[in-house]
Amino acid sequence: MPDDLQPSLTPRPGQLLARGVCRHLLSHDFVTVEELTPVAGLRVDVMALGPKGEVWIVECKSSRVDFTSDRKWQGYLEWCDRYFWAVDEAFPTELLPDDTGLMIADAYDAEILRMGPETRLAGARRKAMVQKFARHAALRWQMARDPGLAAAGPL
Repeated sequence: MPDDLQPSLTPRPGQLLARGVCRHLLSHDFVTVEELTPVAGLRVDVMALGPKGEVWIVECKSSRVDFTSDRKWQGYLEWCDRYFWAVDEAFPTELLPDDTGLMIADAYDAEILRMGPETRLAGARRKAMVQKFARHAALRWQMARDPGLAAAGPL
């Protein structure tokens, strides 16, 4: 495989924020997956599933440019009960909409500074998202246990 197609073992800044977010959410009894696609054209950084079936989406932004170049984030709102941004402590948080949740994160943990407003998913949409979450998590686990699957191409 050419070097430019090899996966990088060095996490990108957004991936480090996602790791801290996932660790923090686990302390609140939420399980998480990263890079889930709710529908074609959208890929969320972190989707979290709570103990009562809550669905949260967290978008990790590592810089002002990363945030201002993201034009799709409002499309994520219809796929979750709560929406959050996760940024590091140096991020200019005044750029973020006040009517969304906010987490300050690093590679090791996060803190929820502001809860996003709750907009409960309809039952059918919730069922679809929980199924996508489960399939995504199961496929990731299978690929981790059988690296040959990932080498075979996209699943």
